[in-house]
Amino acid sequence: MPQVDRHKKRTVNIEFIAVEDCSILPYPERFTMIFITSGRLKGILNERPISISAPGILCLAEDDHVQIHEKMNVSAQSFSFDPEFLNTNTLSETKDHFPSGPRIQTGLSLFQSNHLYNGVPRVTEKAYPLLFEWFFVLGMEVQAQSDDLWVCRIKKYLIQILGLLEELNQNSEHSPVDVVLDYIHTYYPEKITLEELTKCVHLNRVTLNKMFQERCGNTAIGYLLAHRLKVASDLLTHTDMSLNEIARATGFEYDTYFIKQFTARKGMSPTTYRTTSRKFSGAQ
Repeated sequence: MPQVDRHKKRTVNIEFIAVEDCSILPYPERFTMIFITSGRLKGILNERPISISAPGILCLAEDDHVQIHEKMNVSAQSFSFDPEFLNTNTLSETKDHFPSGPRIQTGLSLFQSNHLYNGVPRVTEKAYPLLFEWFFVLGMEVQAQSDDLWVCRIKKYLIQILGLLEELNQNSEHSPVDVVLDYIHTYYPEKITLEELTKCVHLNRVTLNKMFQERCGNTAIGYLLAHRLKVASDLLTHTDMSLNEIARATGFEYDTYFIKQFTARKGMSPTTYRTTSRKFSGAQ
């Protein structure tokens, strides 16, 4: 059921279910992520057979057709959100809904029926612990509403979860570059060195960077910086997190370094980008 924000006068159309039994799916007027932490689930999704073994995630849109035929010792949690939740919350605190504005686009391919990985995104062994942590904290924030920025933090974790799943799906061939991309998309909030990336695939830095240049038009570390700034741009547009919080969430040790790199790459400061992106997107 929708959450009543006890800090502000509004209803937040999200729901976290700590014990999801998968008996009534999909939920109406919702996007739903079901995080399967143990067991196996089999069924039919939009006339296509699916089989998900833990750890796994099932992503459903409201108009999906799903039938669960078999559940073997399944333990799962779910997070559901109204599509309007993807619209950025403005500074108004008196309305009881989220107005139109910049819209989160990250991860929407996971809920599109014509997408290759519709419904069952790829979860790697390395990505699982981070996804589990983010999903757990997201659920805790829904339940606790610890302060007046709880919705902001939920959007942060939603952007990170959907972004990681989408990136993993786009790099499924498992060439050396794909392996490093998986590593970057999973661990970008942490400190990453070029030496760590070369050890992932047992290549020297010259060979790895040459392969990255051919595939991505950038060096491995250059790609890492670009990806961090991509996530940071989403957080600037769709949350009210401080610059220091965004810097730490995207792998920049100091907010001053984050501001310097963002300004150099984007041609404007993070604060200006936040104001401009919200104004421009809201006018569309």
